[in-house]
Amino acid sequence: MSEVTEAVAPAARPVDSRTPPGRPRAYAWAAGTAGAAVLLALPFYLDRFWLQAGLFAMAAAIGAIGINLLTGATGQLSMGHAFFLAVGAYGYCVLAGDGDDGLTGLGLPTWLAAALAVALAGLAGGLFSPIAGRLSGAYLGIATLALIFIGQHVLFNAHDLTGGSNGRDVPPLNLFGTAFDEREVVIAAVPFGSVEKLWYVGLVLLLACGLFARGVLRGRPGRAMNAIRDHRVAAGVMGVPVARYRAGVFVLSSMYAGLAGVLLALVFQRTVPDYFGMTLSLEYLAMIVIGGLGSVAGAVAGAALVSLLPQLLTRYSDALPLVSAPGTGGITPGEASRYLYGAAVVAVVLFLPGGLVRIAARRSRPRPGTPGEEA
Repeated sequence: MSEVTEAVAPAARPVDSRTPPGRPRAYAWAAGTAGAAVLLALPFYLDRFWLQAGLFAMAAAIGAIGINLLTGATGQLSMGHAFFLAVGAYGYCVLAGDGDDGLTGLGLPTWLAAALAVALAGLAGGLFSPIAGRLSGAYLGIATLALIFIGQHVLFNAHDLTGGSNGRDVPPLNLFGTAFDEREVVIAAVPFGSVEKLWYVGLVLLLACGLFARGVLRGRPGRAMNAIRDHRVAAGVMGVPVARYRAGVFVLSSMYAGLAGVLLALVFQRTVPDYFGMTLSLEYLAMIVIGGLGSVAGAVAGAALVSLLPQLLTRYSDALPLVSAPGTGGITPGEASRYLYGAAVVAVVLFLPGGLVRIAARRSRPRPGTPGEEA
């Protein structure tokens, strides 16, 4: 009799009728649907500045997801992420350019040039992957640091390919007969220029990259990557090909960076070598630390914060204390933003090791007494 009572007792535990088991998931779906509707409608209501800032954040998020796979999930430190962004951006310009500006251009269809530029970034990562497969920690960071110096030298001196210090114009994307240039298309009485049209391209690319990375992290490759990060020797003993996984993730991260570079080039409409320097690589590391290592959502949140902060400070510099416009003395918006997200990195490391995504995880965690958790 006692055995029957013990077996039935868990099922007889009272359930809080105010929190149905399926409600949190329903809330998540409703919030996701509402968020998607808002993002799709934004080009009809926001001006060019906000849409351009959003596109910068999308491109940064794609690149941050890539480096989070490498650093956050696999534990491989890379300081050369900006190099692969440059490969994607300039690769697209060379492949899609028509040569009318006196610079080298193959004149390929722009959609094909974009795909090949991403593949070219992956190829560059593949050439470096034997080193990435054998080095780890600070040693890999120092090795990838050399890519920045090599890239900067090539960008400034290969004038026929890059245009030197002046950079080169970016051919507008042409996809399915739609030119993503400044020629306006009126939709629902709203003129759509290049930024408005690129907004939807950025959304599709970010969604695809996020879903793919999430699938990788939740599947068998993700478990192997986490095992390599937590204990490389133990992962090897369990049969994980450590060097192969490290090299493969490095290539995948390079392709993500190449795609981010292509999108950045399309938004900027001009590539300049100064942008793809050491500071950019450090910003990407700050993104994943602030957002949350090993998390796709954390990479997106960190990228939004780090990429939007200098633009917002620039726009509202007149109304902010101690911040002044560039060239007028005082702290420039770029310097102020670096101070702020530098302080954010320190604060996250000391007080919130999981990053911004940990805050959302704490809020979504069921409280004691709710269904599915012991009282």
